[in-house]
Amino acid sequence: MNPDFEVKVLLKASAVLGSDNKPNDAVASAFSLSGGAKKMNVQFFDTNCQEIYKSGWSLRIRKSEGENEFEVNYKKRYPLDEGFSTTDADAVSAGVKAAESDGFASSLGYEAQVEVGYQKKTLSISHTATHPDSGFSGTTLPAEDKSREFLNTYAPEKFRTWASSNWGSEKLEESRIYGPVLAKRFKGKWNGLRVSIEVWPIRSSKLNAELENIVEVSFKADILTTALEQRGKLVAFVESQGWLVPKDSLKTALIMERY
Repeated sequence: MNPDFEVKVLLKASAVLGSDNKPNDAVASAFSLSGGAKKMNVQFFDTNCQEIYKSGWSLRIRKSEGENEFEVNYKKRYPLDEGFSTTDADAVSAGVKAAESDGFASSLGYEAQVEVGYQKKTLSISHTATHPDSGFSGTTLPAEDKSREFLNTYAPEKFRTWASSNWGSEKLEESRIYGPVLAKRFKGKWNGLRVSIEVWPIRSSKLNAELENIVEVSFKADILTTALEQRGKLVAFVESQGWLVPKDSLKTALIMERY
C-alpha cells in the first residue's frame, strides 16, 4: 500500500473566525479563499463503552451539501509515533507493514493515508462505500436504525471479523450515534498548495451542549518530504499571524469524548 499524506494544523477560532463563524477577512486573504462554504453533516457510531474506537476503528456516515449520496466510511488507525521507528520515513514504512500484516491491501478496497499533525502522525486505512440519499433532503443524516443498517450492509470483512468471527456486526448492534456535527469547509490556496479550512462546531463537553468551534487548515501531498517541508512552512506562517494552536487536531477524539 502506498499512502498519500494530509497535513492538518489547528487554528485559534477566536483569532480566525468572524461573528458569523466564517473565516475573517485576514484569513480569507491569506489563504485566497474562494466561493462559499460547503456544509458536511457527520456522525460516528460506537458502543457506549466505545469498543470500536478503542480497537483502533472509527465508523462514520457523512452527507455533503450538493451531493446525492451518503458516504459510509470505516477507518482503522495506526499511530506512527508510538514505537514504530525514530525516523519519519521508517515510521511510515513500519506502519504500512503492520497494516499489511493485519490483512489490509489496496486490492481489497482499502486506501492508505498518513495524517500529519502538529507533532503526531497516524496511518489511516479506509474503506468507503456510498448509498443513495433517496428520501432525504439537504444534509439530513439517517436515524440510528437506518444508519446501523447502512454500516452493516457495507462493512468490509476485516471490520466484521476483527476480534472474532462476527465481532463487527455484534458491536454495531450495540452501537449508538456520536454526533451529528454540521461542519463547513472553505477551499483556497497558499504557497502553491490547495488548502481547505474546516470549521467543526463540537459541543463543549458531554454535559454542556454549548458549541466550541474547532478550526483546522489542511493540505494534501503525494510524498512525505513535501508534506513535512510544507507543514513546517505552514506552522511558521500561522504562528507568525498569531493563529496557531500548538497541538494536534483530534476532531474524532473530541466527538467520541463529548457526545
